[in-house]
Amino acid sequence: MNWLKKYNVVNKAVSLMSVLFVLVFTSCEDVVTVDLDAPDNKIVVDAEIVWKKGTSGNEQVIKISKIAPYYNTSTTKVSGAAVRVENSNGDVFTFSEVDAGSYVCTNFVPELGMDYKLFVEAEGQSFTATERLTSVTPVDRIEQNLVPDFGGEDVIELTYYFQDPANEENFYLADYQSDFLLFPEYDLTDDFFYNGNEINRKFSHEDMKAGSIVKITHRGISKNFYNYMKLILEASSANPFSVPPGNIRGNIINVNEAGNFALGYFRLCEAEGITYDVK
Repeated sequence: MNWLKKYNVVNKAVSLMSVLFVLVFTSCEDVVTVDLDAPDNKIVVDAEIVWKKGTSGNEQVIKISKIAPYYNTSTTKVSGAAVRVENSNGDVFTFSEVDAGSYVCTNFVPELGMDYKLFVEAEGQSFTATERLTSVTPVDRIEQNLVPDFGGEDVIELTYYFQDPANEENFYLADYQSDFLLFPEYDLTDDFFYNGNEINRKFSHEDMKAGSIVKITHRGISKNFYNYMKLILEASSANPFSVPPGNIRGNIINVNEAGNFALGYFRLCEAEGITYDVK
């Protein structure tokens, strides 16, 4: 099924928790403190290898942290980890810690269709994941129009177009960033209805005005990562009274203790980065 919605992950995730507050009110004068279950200190591996068109892709960053309690405004960074990526040719790319929890490789070699394997040693645990570097077709053009909004006033809408390759299954993830967005918005789609045809994706926001700068990252992604992101976005945009998918697992496994997997997803994407000046 083709996904046509855009998501603001963090803002909508907050709505999933709001029902916990209203269920415990006893009167309008009571001050209620909700004790949420403490996280189990799971390690989180943010491992996105992005090869943007027109660049060498040699510098890549992997971040490692721990899941934080709901009320925390910051996360615990994991230092002292050993991080490397190997490709199917046996080439090894070492990621060195440059800041707390941030590991950088400056000689990475991206190759489309190549399989890569991630290895992480952190806090006595060994994690690994395997993924293939997925290509993306370039964006052909961007159009800007005024469209009616639910509030009655017209809003600016950006539409970008790209040609989907024929006779193959393709999946795409875009994010939109701008000064008027507190967090990125995400757009997930596949070519189920559009295989081999031109696809267009749309983005609008009530605060987007002439002079705004919108940064778009248009990625090609694997089917497995598409399915993972679909669950994440469904959970973050769900009705707060529905039951969100629990324990959404990525592809990062614990070598010695399967049940103690790391959160996150190791993915490798070719991408096109676009900066658009709104007129």
